[in-house]
Amino acid sequence: MSDTPEKEWFAEWFNHSLYLKVYSHRDNAEAKTCIETILRQTGIENLTPSDIRVMDIACGAGRHALELARRGFRTTANDLSPFLLECTRTEAERENISLECTRQDMRDITAENAYDLVVQLFSSFGYFRTKEEDLRVLLNVHRSLKKDGWYILDLINPVYLKKKLVPVSSRTIKGLQVLEKRRIEAGRIVKQITISSPDDSISFEESVRLYEPESIEKMLGEAGFTVEKVFGDYEGSAYADETSSRMMIFARKTENG
Repeated sequence: MSDTPEKEWFAEWFNHSLYLKVYSHRDNAEAKTCIETILRQTGIENLTPSDIRVMDIACGAGRHALELARRGFRTTANDLSPFLLECTRTEAERENISLECTRQDMRDITAENAYDLVVQLFSSFGYFRTKEEDLRVLLNVHRSLKKDGWYILDLINPVYLKKKLVPVSSRTIKGLQVLEKRRIEAGRIVKQITISSPDDSISFEESVRLYEPESIEKMLGEAGFTVEKVFGDYEGSAYADETSSRMMIFARKTENG
């Protein structure tokens, strides 16, 4: 593992049972749409699923990994959070579908020429303190892919975010009051989440580096990828700086290493 992961915000927050309640609006229908777009745009939908190895590098509770596994792809669900991995494993067992679960920090993934497709979805890139750590993730993904393998990286569109940022919002989820405060600071989107019940209150912070299209394309190039396509949402709409909420990058391994 990387140094002192317990001191990093994601190691604590993503391993807390309240995380899934806060993000309960992210559902399986959205995941299915996203995966269908990926399979269609890469052409993988036309291949035999049992011949294709896929890794969801930061799988969370497994929405996307499970959808891939349901379709017969040889799927590895990877995450740092034992809690979220157990949620993924439990659902796979409940549905009686084959799915491998691995627990690795994405900075430390060691697979080599193993996968035809790696997906990294729902803003699961840019967690770390330095860009060098982010680049290490890209290099790891590149090494883990077979030649001509696909890497799908789903990021927030920073231009759209700056225009549409809601500084403060509040909602109630199953009797819990959720207060979210958002700010853009030092090139990152920072969200302070306070979850309150009548008896208690707990706070977490998320901090994700924002990448402009030119910056992330340059970094992907440094890691040996070529950007083939960019879409603006999970349905596969054309990307536009001003109006797309997402920046869904389809990159391909074009250099050996």
